[in-house]
Order: sequence, then C-alpha cells, then structure tokens
Amino acid sequence: MKPFSGTTAEWDSMLSGLPNPHLLQTGEWAALKAITGWEALPFTWDDEPSGQGISGQKVAAAMIIKKGLPLGGLLSGLSILYIPKGPVLDWQDDLLRTRVMTDLVQFSRRQHAIFIKIDPDVILGTGIPGSGDEQLNPLGLTIRDELSNSGWIFSRDQIQFRNSLLIDLVRPEDEILAGFKQKTRYNINLATRKGIQVREGTLADLEPLYRLYAETSVRDGFVIREQAYYLSLWKSFLAAPVSSHSPFARLLVAEFDQAVVAAVFIFVFAGKAYYLYGMSSAQHRELMPNHLLQWEAINWAKRLGCTSYDLWGAPEEFSEHDPLWGVYRFKSGLGGTVVRTLGAWDLPIKPVFYQAYTQILPRILGLMRRRGKNQTRRLVEG
Repeated sequence: MKPFSGTTAEWDSMLSGLPNPHLLQTGEWAALKAITGWEALPFTWDDEPSGQGISGQKVAAAMIIKKGLPLGGLLSGLSILYIPKGPVLDWQDDLLRTRVMTDLVQFSRRQHAIFIKIDPDVILGTGIPGSGDEQLNPLGLTIRDELSNSGWIFSRDQIQFRNSLLIDLVRPEDEILAGFKQKTRYNINLATRKGIQVREGTLADLEPLYRLYAETSVRDGFVIREQAYYLSLWKSFLAAPVSSHSPFARLLVAEFDQAVVAAVFIFVFAGKAYYLYGMSSAQHRELMPNHLLQWEAINWAKRLGCTSYDLWGAPEEFSEHDPLWGVYRFKSGLGGTVVRTLGAWDLPIKPVFYQAYTQILPRILGLMRRRGKNQTRRLVEG
C-alpha cells in the first residue's frame, strides 16, 4: 500500500485501467469533498515484486477520504475514513483481496480512526429479490461473508445508493428502445409531439437550475446541500473535456415555449454514464419532459461509446412503502436491470467510540435534514 504522488489526471488514468473503476473514486470527486471538510488520501497497490525486486503495475487503488472530528483533550486526533465505491481491484483475486483489506485495517489504526467505511462496487445479485429474474452473485455472497466474519458491520449509514438500475448500451439503439415499457415509449413520443425541446445546457443555466433542483427536492421530499456545493461540482465537471480516462459531465435541458421545465446532469467516467442529478418544474409535467430527457441522455451516452447507463438509485426494499418507490417506477420504465451491491460496511477500530458515534449520528443527521429541508423550502417560497 503506497501513497500516490502523481497528478489528478495520472490518478484517473491509472484508475480507469483497473477492473470496474467508479466515478466516486476519481481525483476530481475527492477534491470536491474538501468543500465539506474531507481530506483526500489516494493509495495504490502494485503487483507482487518480481524476483529482481522490481514492482510491476498497479493492481488496486483506494481514494480514501478522511474527516477529523472536532474533539479536544484526550479525544483529539480522532477521525473517520471512507472509501466511496471502493476500494477498486479485481475482487476475484483472493490473495489481492486479503492483502488490500489487511492493509486498510492497519492504515486505519495508524490514523487513529474511530472506524473505516468501505462501499465496494461489488454485485450481490441482479433482479428484484424473490422474483423470477433474481440472480445471486456467488462472489458477492462470499465477500459479504468474509466481511461479516472479519468484524465488519453492515453500516447503518448507507451514504450511497446500495441498489440501482443499469441499462446496457452495447445493444443497438432500436433494441434499447424496445426494452422500454410501452407507456414510457408513448410518453417519449408525447413529449416530442407536444413541443418539448431538448438542448445541451451551459454554465449560464446552473444558478437557475439550482432553484429548480430545490423546488424538486421540496416536492419529492429529499434533502439537498447548499447552492455553493452544487455549483462548484457542476461547473468543475461540465468544464472538463470529453475524455476516456478522466471524468466529465454534460447537462441536458428540456424546454417548452422557451421556458426550462426539466434538466439532467449526466456524468461519464471510464466508459460508464451516471445519471446523478435531475430536476423538474411542477408546470407542464403532463408533457412528459423527463421521459424525453432520459431517452436523449441515453442516446448521447451511447454515441460517446459508453457501455452502460447507471440510473443511480433504486429502493432499499422493493416495496410500495419504500420512499424511492415512485422514482423506481419511473426508472424501471426505461428497461434497466436491477443491480444490488454489497453496500457500505464499517470496521470499528475504536469500538466504544464507534458505538457512541453511530447512536448520536442519526439524531444529528435527522436534525440537519429537517433544518436543510426548511432552508430549501424558504428558498423556493421566497
């Protein structure tokens, strides 16, 4: 396990060559987390040294982000560590897997961490649990058991979506469209007939779109961050050039009578497209702009050569009682495959502090979410 001393571009290029690299492990994403107080700590693993003592190529990577806790006295210096959608490696390699996990535990102890959280992008299964389409992944089940048997705890704090829907973009365009539900195809045609126009957005769109995003969050009941965070994130990725080795994003905006009614941000890294942010007005929703936007975004990603389109988020429990059920119904119309990953796992390094942290954190987060919702509501109403 070695600290990475290269540039952000060199990190991204190295990362893109590893098995199943993820957008949230890029240097650009880690840099943005500094806005909320996280420090980026990139590390790599070489393959085992040859007989001449020369290390070979990089075989694993982890962009660890660290946040110190504002505590004094005997508690000063404590921190938490998190590896969003990582570490990145060939999880089928038993020896490498053991090596990486062992190194991460030792590193966490040296950092005086209360705990380390990992969120490996390892598939546990596809399809809805209990359905005829469900298929379990033996490797994912094995790793889940290994984590549990090694003292890791399935986290109460699932920061990223554990489940999602993926659309295979390798197929021909007409086959992708044929995989949509009939109602979705009808709504795409309806939006076109009724005059919804889709254009590529610019930096000038960002501030108005944040207000639209705030409106969407109030209407749909989810919490968003302050404007400065999103403007920094969106500007950074929208300004990045199209690249096969570095992340970038594009903004698609839907208009009716020259008024913005919906928009989506699509991020791309290493041949994968991610639908991370969407927003829509309460006006003209009957014209189905979101359906047309997704179809245009999917086509755009396919033209770029992306092999998959991640709809970013599906219910934790596939039930009408899950808060994401309405969003899932919309996304499922696009014909994606439900993919369930391992989710986030915590390893308590200081068990007493970890227990206290996990009991207090939900209360703090609940308070922050309520405060955030109220602030956003005032912005929308004001």
